[in-house]
Amino acid sequence: MSETTRFGKLEITHDAYARPRPWAEQQSAWAADLMATAPPGPVLELCCGAGEIGLLAIAESSRSLVCVDIDPIACAFASTNARTADLVDRVDVREGNLDEVLRPGERFALVVADPPWLRHARAQCRCESHVSAAESGAHGLGLVRRCVAVIVDRLLPGGTAILQVGTWGQVATLRHELTALDGTLQVVDVRDLGGGMLLRLDHLPAL
Repeated sequence: MSETTRFGKLEITHDAYARPRPWAEQQSAWAADLMATAPPGPVLELCCGAGEIGLLAIAESSRSLVCVDIDPIACAFASTNARTADLVDRVDVREGNLDEVLRPGERFALVVADPPWLRHARAQCRCESHVSAAESGAHGLGLVRRCVAVIVDRLLPGGTAILQVGTWGQVATLRHELTALDGTLQVVDVRDLGGGMLLRLDHLPAL
């Protein structure tokens, strides 16, 4: 059964599996602020659910948005919400795995991601084929790491990502793992929202 929730200036249609979290508006607001200094290019929303975070982020800009989710019903809600927000001409909703639906060479100025991050969590799924995609892993970082891999591969130089995680322990783990990479993607800010954490990841020039 669908319902409608106010999310910032938007009316978001969703169901119990894709209900917007009010504090996630801060992720949209932070992303919108960063667009002023981000390089030219589109915005990418990973694990988009009903699409509210990305839609609110681009609402006052002229940037286009690509929304990705494996759940076809979530993608249908995201498409509906893009039409309701009068943003359909700038929004491309894609159903499938995070690392499979993006086109060769496609890169983004800004990425927002809201993957499941509860430890041992298995999100309620509408069908068994989506269970593996909703499994967050023993440390709650299974899908988070997949989002980070997409960000590393797809973020433009000078671009920024805003990633949701759940705990300071997860923040520390991601800092350590990013340090082990080439150093071009770095955690430059963390905000504790009470219900979750937001990490700002910047694509910095290689040393």
